[in-house]
Amino acid sequence: MPGPLSPLRRPAALLAVAALGLVASCGTATQPGADRPLKVVTTTGIIADLVRNVGGDRVEVSSLVPPGADPHTYEPSPSDARRVAEADVTFTNHLLLEPQALVTAIDANSRDDAANVSLAESSETYGAHVIPLVENLGLDVLWLGLRVRGEGHALGADRTSQIRIAATDVKGPGRFAGYLTESLGAPEIFFDSGDGLDDRDATTVPPAAHTHLNWAFTKPGVYKVTLASQLRNQGAPPKELGKQTFTFAVGVDPAKAVPGATVLNRGHADLATDLDKGGLYAFADAEGGTKQTVVPADKAVIEVPARAAETVPDDPQFGFLGAPGARILQLPQAVLGQHVHGEIDPHLWQDVHNADAYAQVIRDTLSRTDPDGASYYSDRTRAYGTQLDDLDRYVRDRVATIPADRRRLVTTHDAFGYFADAYGLTVGGFVVPNPAQEPSVDDVRKLSTTIHDLHVPAVFLESNLIQRASVLRQVASDQGARICTVYGDAFDDHVQTYADMMRHNADEITRCLGGAAR
Repeated sequence: MPGPLSPLRRPAALLAVAALGLVASCGTATQPGADRPLKVVTTTGIIADLVRNVGGDRVEVSSLVPPGADPHTYEPSPSDARRVAEADVTFTNHLLLEPQALVTAIDANSRDDAANVSLAESSETYGAHVIPLVENLGLDVLWLGLRVRGEGHALGADRTSQIRIAATDVKGPGRFAGYLTESLGAPEIFFDSGDGLDDRDATTVPPAAHTHLNWAFTKPGVYKVTLASQLRNQGAPPKELGKQTFTFAVGVDPAKAVPGATVLNRGHADLATDLDKGGLYAFADAEGGTKQTVVPADKAVIEVPARAAETVPDDPQFGFLGAPGARILQLPQAVLGQHVHGEIDPHLWQDVHNADAYAQVIRDTLSRTDPDGASYYSDRTRAYGTQLDDLDRYVRDRVATIPADRRRLVTTHDAFGYFADAYGLTVGGFVVPNPAQEPSVDDVRKLSTTIHDLHVPAVFLESNLIQRASVLRQVASDQGARICTVYGDAFDDHVQTYADMMRHNADEITRCLGGAAR
């Protein structure tokens, strides 16, 4: 998934969306009736296949993301905007699966009378099971990010909104910078007190999202960093969301910085803006799991310990941190590349029961748009539900033959949590959480150690990420593990339906991990 837009990039991105809107505004569409099918546009081929199974001859469906492409990184085109403008119904997965540029293009170009539905977010009321994204890289210092909590509907926020988070004041003995290390190692600066703070010292995050960054300080001591948040919607004036000052104890005793405060020094924490309750605060989990708790800004001290010392790279791009070789203290962003995600794993369809919930959402959406076809959609969904029940039993029975000590999945990216949870496997590891990232040296080392220590017999490459799987191939070769192929986010020429994808995954995982042959 793409990261937040920097101040320099933001205008270009907004212009791109505006241009798509201009394309869409020229489109016209007649109301669906007996003489033409509903026009349905989906973001992914997986969703398109579910729509075909529910909609049958009464729908004409197409996917914006083409076969073999990665839905996490797909960028919309003017022709995509035109298709959206002509559609009676648009389905996205969302939960930040798709890049915000694609979601924004859909929302900007969808007709006012057209249904526009996020399946993952609607399906829980239909019985879908959702699981949180767990991030625990075992860092020996705090992993600190920025987060937007809540959806802010009362404030007029929607999934195309941006929350602007700006550094408005910094007090301390040295220079402070918050920046992102991109996939190829170049820095993208969010905040930099060294040249004064102005409108450039800000970044943006979507609602209900989280992003990583580095927090760097040039001298030890106590720093007070003030952050302010705004809600920004296209065509509307900004809405102030709050301002708070956070204390950082950099290379000094945190207990003395704010006596009696909660010291945040391990696990995962975020400086969070709350769209529903208002204000900013620290949102922390010392264990690095998912049970984060609110810590008011004036009751929190963020520790940057002396062991977090690093030296400034010998690269002019990092000159904002000081001279090459100079010592800084820094909380690292933990993963390379822009990585914005929500709190819930978006790959729900890897559990067949969740795909059935998607089908029910699709049925009701099509029925509201085309009431004359309601009984038709209901009958087809019932029949498809029976097929999905059979598919679920097939996957479950195949995976059940894998020996207990071999039930670990190591994959290209973190897309199989639902499969593992539903069918009795564990996620042993992955190269990166998100395919938009590049693995660090430490990622590769940890993955190699995992495969070796757990005696993992096989690793699994995703068909649409084969060209980016060189790391997994090399690690597997070094450890003598088998290399197999599964489907996570996209189809290809060999697998073109959801049912075929799940059968293939069940067969391949069973075969490669040593389960019984059919």
